[in-house]
Amino acid sequence: MKKISTKISLFILIGIIFAACNTVKRVPEGKRLLTKNEILINDQITKDEVINNLLYQKPNSTILGYNLRLNLYNLAKQNPDSSFKAKMKANPKKYERLSKLLSKKQVDRLGKSFFYSGIHNFLKRTGEPPVIIDEARAKKSTARLRAYYFNNGFFNAKTSYKIDTLPNKKGQIHYTVITGEPYIIDSLSREIATPALDSLYEKNKNKTLIIPGQQFKSLNFEAERERITTNFRNNGAYYFQPTNINFVCDSIDTNHKTNVNLKISDRTVRVGDTTATKPFKLYKISEVNIFTDSPSNSNRIKVADSATYNNFNIYSKDKLRYRPKALTDAIFISKGSTYADFRRTATSRSLNNLRVFNYPNIQFVEDSTDVNESSLIANIYLTPRKKFSFGASADVTHSNIQNFGISGSMTGTFRNLFRGAETLELSLRGNIGSSTDLGIANPNNVFFNLSEYGADVKLNVPRFFSPFNTDKIIAKNMIPNTIFSLGFAKQQNIGLDKENLTASMYYTWTPKRNTSSRFDLFNIQYVKNINKANYFNVYRSSYGRLNDLAKDYASQVDTEYLDAKGNLIIESGTNGFLQDVTGPNPRITTSPEDLKVIESISERKDRLTENNLIFASSYTFTKNTKTDLLDNNFWIFKTKIESAGNFLGLISDIAKQPKNALGNKTILQVEYSQYVKGELDFIKHWGLSGNRILAMRAFFGIAIPYGNSDNIPFSRSYFAGGSNDNRAWQSYGLGPGSSGSINDFNEANLKILYSAELRFKMLGKLNGAIFGDAGNIWNVLDDVKDPKSTFTGIRSLENIAVGTGFGFRYDFNFFVIRLDIGFKTYDPAKEVGDRWFKDYNLGHSVLNIGINYPF
Repeated sequence: MKKISTKISLFILIGIIFAACNTVKRVPEGKRLLTKNEILINDQITKDEVINNLLYQKPNSTILGYNLRLNLYNLAKQNPDSSFKAKMKANPKKYERLSKLLSKKQVDRLGKSFFYSGIHNFLKRTGEPPVIIDEARAKKSTARLRAYYFNNGFFNAKTSYKIDTLPNKKGQIHYTVITGEPYIIDSLSREIATPALDSLYEKNKNKTLIIPGQQFKSLNFEAERERITTNFRNNGAYYFQPTNINFVCDSIDTNHKTNVNLKISDRTVRVGDTTATKPFKLYKISEVNIFTDSPSNSNRIKVADSATYNNFNIYSKDKLRYRPKALTDAIFISKGSTYADFRRTATSRSLNNLRVFNYPNIQFVEDSTDVNESSLIANIYLTPRKKFSFGASADVTHSNIQNFGISGSMTGTFRNLFRGAETLELSLRGNIGSSTDLGIANPNNVFFNLSEYGADVKLNVPRFFSPFNTDKIIAKNMIPNTIFSLGFAKQQNIGLDKENLTASMYYTWTPKRNTSSRFDLFNIQYVKNINKANYFNVYRSSYGRLNDLAKDYASQVDTEYLDAKGNLIIESGTNGFLQDVTGPNPRITTSPEDLKVIESISERKDRLTENNLIFASSYTFTKNTKTDLLDNNFWIFKTKIESAGNFLGLISDIAKQPKNALGNKTILQVEYSQYVKGELDFIKHWGLSGNRILAMRAFFGIAIPYGNSDNIPFSRSYFAGGSNDNRAWQSYGLGPGSSGSINDFNEANLKILYSAELRFKMLGKLNGAIFGDAGNIWNVLDDVKDPKSTFTGIRSLENIAVGTGFGFRYDFNFFVIRLDIGFKTYDPAKEVGDRWFKDYNLGHSVLNIGINYPF
């Protein structure tokens, strides 16, 4: 019965698809569906997206050649309300029956229900109406093509179009463009009425974008207008506007050459009911006034307190609540300086970065006391944010540990804490969850058997906090900040029940546009494992391997280590067996191969259950060329170098701290980590035709232990797999090398990753992607000796895993929900001859759900 219903459903679905495949179903008689545009430029067909985007009409969109959106639109009834009424009118007995069963009003409402009306409206919104050939739009397209080529120097370009009729109410449009010979810029002259502006132009004329010998292009003229305006306004020409610039081009009888004359007239001012012209003046700033809690209308300001600091005048309607230096350090407009747009922009940006004011309002007025009429007064109006604000959030979560979880946080923000525009944030966070994982202790069988809570304190100081003057190294226009943070978190019934204490002090600044730097003076993390006895409950793979080996040597294993089923008891049995095999006086003799495996399990257990103390310093540099949200051609480069343990090593030596049983140095009886770590991360996006984007990411990271450490702390190690990594493997499920992911949480200290994906539009806000990921993790220069897990040279790159797949993204404007399905294409854990495409099927695929794009 199940097979029959499945076949019936399939036949119905196929029937619906075939019914919708009539692409001209909604094309009126006498009209034609546009199926193709063809543009011939000088008898050559062009596929240039810029040229094709000039056309007012384009054929309906397709997915792999299929008009999906058009066919969805065709499925919908055009007037479902009217259809329902007509249906009821044609069958009055049915209408009467429904009216008795429901009511006449409810029956009338059925016509607006989702079943009768809503589904058709949805199909029309999701679908796409047929594009009908319109001659008026074709003519407008030829005019736009002609204008485009005219603006690129082809002043004599000719355009035309021809409509080809095809069977079954379809048609094509062929556009023809004959460009002719382009015009070349022959000479550039200038007429600048104001001598001061002429001098400014002369100093920078070598930067002009209008160059004799190059082809005429309107975009170059617009860019040159912007360049000249920026130059003038950054050098005191406060009243100068782009409209004051005119280009006069002479191309009559010049043999396809253009003579350009740059004309900049004097300033036009209104005098009473008439207008007059006068030369532009270069203004200087005569006074800077700061109003700390005032509206933008200076005529109604009441001043109760004021201060003068470094030629800045500061006014407040109440008692002044800010230290003058904290305000003036964020202002780049100074008394005696020349007016400049860039100073105004930098001041707005810097004041906004203080986070204690709303976006500032900066106004300039002429100084009436200046007899030369060439001075401006800068008035800066600041509107303070609330001294204290409170925020709370809650979320429902799901992870590979939690089947269900509820998390929440509360944050209180205190602004201008020490009158220096500092911001203090106090946060509380918590999470309760449910897990059916056998490794989670749950003796009372309660639903919420996981919990985590924590608190954080963060202080932001909007300047470099240092005993030394750093202005010459990091100027204040780089927007420096100093951040102090302190945090505590505790987990219960999750893994080893960790307590995590963190403290850090770091600086951030922006050296240049699109770049940022961060220097962590110190970043301290202390991790304490409370429930070490739960190790083999959490790391079930390690327990399984150890238990199997214990059964192989059952005759030598103490029966007290085993339960009724002959399995090792956690914790007494596993610890006893490890001690009897790897201890100083081994009681159990194993083969050399088995001894290596047991020693590896014992070393990993010791490593992951030991308390970690990390005292690190790091520097991070990031460059991002993305200009705005619509920019699809950009790249991001990020590099980080981190060093840990050197300062604690010095303190340990000075304080003569004792070494532990392994001979390693300690601080307060805790062994500290010592390593150096470096990372390179590069992302590149290319905008392609048809709203498609090709995105790629390359990552390389390595962490090398030395001195006091033989390995890297788990929190600083690398893992592979997951929604933002190699998507054909689960998180922590890939590597190291070709070892086959023998542990529950696989990590290592070397990582290589390369990912690429093609993103494209599908239906409305639903987008699709095809991706490929390649990478792996390895152990190198640490205490892991397994040849399958270690990186030994170029040949180890044959263990790079490859995953491919496809995905869907739904754009909610402010975030994107992402679903990716990855397939293991090349699996280095398998034998050499079985690595390619052996698990390339849905049964072995990995489903990843994420928020926003992976890179």
